[in-house]
Amino acid sequence: MRIFPTLIALLLAALLLTAACAETRTDAHGNEITIDPDRQALSLATLPGADHAARKAETALGDFWADALRWFAVSGAINEAFEEDDVAAGITAIDADEDHIVALWNGGNLRADLPEGVFGEDALADILPYPNKVAVVYMSGAELLEALEAAAQGLPYTEETASACAAFMQVSGLKYTVDAAVPFQPGEAYGDHWFRAAAVARVEITEVNGQPFDPEAIYAVITSNANFNGMDSSYAFQAAAQARENSTITTAVVREVVWRYISEALGGTVGEAYAQPQGRIEVRE
Repeated sequence: MRIFPTLIALLLAALLLTAACAETRTDAHGNEITIDPDRQALSLATLPGADHAARKAETALGDFWADALRWFAVSGAINEAFEEDDVAAGITAIDADEDHIVALWNGGNLRADLPEGVFGEDALADILPYPNKVAVVYMSGAELLEALEAAAQGLPYTEETASACAAFMQVSGLKYTVDAAVPFQPGEAYGDHWFRAAAVARVEITEVNGQPFDPEAIYAVITSNANFNGMDSSYAFQAAAQARENSTITTAVVREVVWRYISEALGGTVGEAYAQPQGRIEVRE
């Protein structure tokens, strides 16, 4: 009888079929990523990210994405993602109360819609085609306010300001307004499209997790390694990270964190709560 060779052949065929079903793609930084075809979730609405949607105003996708980052910190799931050197230095959890934890995500890194209906990991890779990792930056309220002022300098959105508007921040855990009718006051040039903010003239933080904003308080800002390192207009993030040694970049890949939020916090369904923006940002023109 040839049962054993037959069994081996069947196993090999199954492995080949699985490999064929898996999708491999190259992200925007040249990294190869594998899409797990068995991971699927449901969205009850389309969350817009295409056509620079998140560079113009608050979006449902921006709310959802920032919520995933804040959930990662507040839930304690982030504790397992600190580097060994950080753990050795005593960084094992977020050093802030829950009401002082916020998340900021730049609209330029939301590149596609989250489609209504069943979707998989490939949808998240379309939205964020970069290998970003979750970072924590400890910032005073005043530094956070300046960061938002600088991030909103391109508003109101036009074709000419589209690149500058990539820095515009979607948020979780805070509310803020931008009076885009008031001119931005530019300081020193920063990169190709941005300036440092010479003054905070048109952004106001109206609340943080339901509490009054305190410019003297220290907030734990959950964001990406790119903002941590000063990408776009994020010079204030970089300066704050360098000034406070407990600021750090974790090992957690942002897309994986968002998938965990969907599966663990939302039960596999992006629900009606994300059908529309939730009123966190007001842009006045």
